[in-house]
Parts: sequence; C-alpha cells; structure tokens
Amino acid sequence: MTETISKPNIWARRKARRALVQAAYQWQFANADLAQLHKEFAERALDKADDAFFLDILAHMINRSDELDQLLTPLLDRPMEQLDMVERGVLRLAAVELSERIDIPYRVVIDEYVELTKVFGSADAHKFINGVLDKLSAQKRQVEVAAWHGQRRE
Repeated sequence: MTETISKPNIWARRKARRALVQAAYQWQFANADLAQLHKEFAERALDKADDAFFLDILAHMINRSDELDQLLTPLLDRPMEQLDMVERGVLRLAAVELSERIDIPYRVVIDEYVELTKVFGSADAHKFINGVLDKLSAQKRQVEVAAWHGQRRE
C-alpha cells in the first residue's frame, strides 16, 4: 500500500497565517496561553484554515519567544522592545517558519508575512519586515537562498 502525501492547501495556510498574526498580537497584549488562544481563534478565525499549522507555529512562537528574540535582535536596527506588537509578532512567526518548517520555501514565508504586515502593520512596516526576513533567510536557509539567486541569474 502506498502512502500519498498531500500538498498543503495554500489558502488554508494563508488563512492560518492571518489568524497567527492576530493571535501573536493578542498573546503579547493579553498574555493569553496557547489553549485559550486556540479556543478563541477556532471559534471565529480558523474556519477553513490549516488548524494544525496554526497550532504548530503558535506553540513554537509562544514557547520559544526568548530564543526567537535572540535570533532576531542582531538583524534589527533598534531594540526588540521598540518594535510595535505587530512587527514583533510577525518577525517571531516568520522566524519559526524559517527555522522549523523547511518544507515551506523561504520566499513563501517572506511574501506571506510581508503581505500580512501591509494589512496589520503601520504604513512602511512591510519594508522593514522584508529586510529583516531577507537577512534571516540568508542565515537559516543558505543553500535555498543561494539556489534561488542562482536561478534568477540564468
């Protein structure tokens, strides 16, 4: 019997990422725990979203926020505490995906979170997010980034 591996539904992932940005904001603002956030978002924002993906990324972000901040801090032009909560949440979420989910192309991670920053962030925050995630990708996904740049030159 052969096992079929299904491709993730990009729309379900996109919807989950949108909810993730909102959940990350709420976690920072109200210090809600994972179970509480999942329950609240399952009721209103995760319809047709990739629920397992949402839980995986959010749990990593909550449980490893200090480690993520240490990873991101050298790439920032100001202290982490000076970032607004949307920027901080987006960077942490993207850092989880770039570090832990190598099954997702780095360009997808950057593009998705830049677009979400345009929706939820301040006017030019997406440019800042793009720059930081480009630097983080170069560190975390060296081979993939090099291959991408090599393909673009051909």
